[in-house]
Amino acid sequence: MKYLCLVYLDAERWSACSDAECLAVAQRLADDRRLLAAEPLHPTHTATTVRVRGGEVTLYDGPFAETREMLAGFYLIDARDLNEAIQLAARIPPARHGSIEVRPVRELQVDGAAASVQLREPPPAAASR
Repeated sequence: MKYLCLVYLDAERWSACSDAECLAVAQRLADDRRLLAAEPLHPTHTATTVRVRGGEVTLYDGPFAETREMLAGFYLIDARDLNEAIQLAARIPPARHGSIEVRPVRELQVDGAAASVQLREPPPAAASR
């Protein structure tokens, strides 16, 4: 089953873990065939929140919610169950400085059946970002 491990950190601890340390854990998870994707995020001041109400698009600088801990990145993992997902999340370095929210990924249900999007290779411009 897929689980999304959301990494939350406060501003003072945003860079508490080195990229090399996070990459090493991600590589171990990948080697164990547990990692499906992982990416760090830029700080929240770079975010834009988009809302559509009544057909009108409204943009807000930063995250919509005001919280002490902010979303810093994610690890999408494959685990047997919630217990294994929690054990894997505990290995993620920022867990020592912030928190990791572990949430099961649900499948879309379309016409009574599970549906998924088949990914293609990203266009060259997107791949270089």
